[in-house]
Amino acid sequence: MAQPMVNSCCRCFSLRSGSIASGVLGIILSIISIILIFTVRIDFKTILMDWLPQNVVKIIYALNLVMTILISLLMIMGVVKKNHYFMMPWVVLGLMLAIGLLISVIYNAVVYYIDGFVLGGTLWLVVGLITVVIYVYMWIVVYSYFVSVKNENDRGRYSKQPYRR
Repeated sequence: MAQPMVNSCCRCFSLRSGSIASGVLGIILSIISIILIFTVRIDFKTILMDWLPQNVVKIIYALNLVMTILISLLMIMGVVKKNHYFMMPWVVLGLMLAIGLLISVIYNAVVYYIDGFVLGGTLWLVVGLITVVIYVYMWIVVYSYFVSVKNENDRGRYSKQPYRR
């Protein structure tokens, strides 16, 4: 049986509360991002497919954010119902997003440095790495609750022997 990595969220909240907060925050940030994608004039760039038209890139980002909302809703439902199967997609996606976020932060900081924007690159690196650390911590909270629920479901909710005379 795997052990949870942490026993509480921020040392004062339960793993359950931290997991729900992570899901709700993911939904809120995704909705805000979708609104910003279609209302603010930003020139989106991709690392590998820089030939795609801006509208296509915006739609791809928006679809990814919609999927994040759906997976976050599924994770919240898993937390409420204590069903680790509902939480699993968020745990897997969260780990991939953490890796992608780290790569994105480093890539963008390097681009800023190459273009001669030392202050921009440094700010991007510092703020980005702080964001990565917070994101990874929240992933650890959800993963820890996932492990706890999985362990509980594997052994059964009531693992003690019934009382016998």
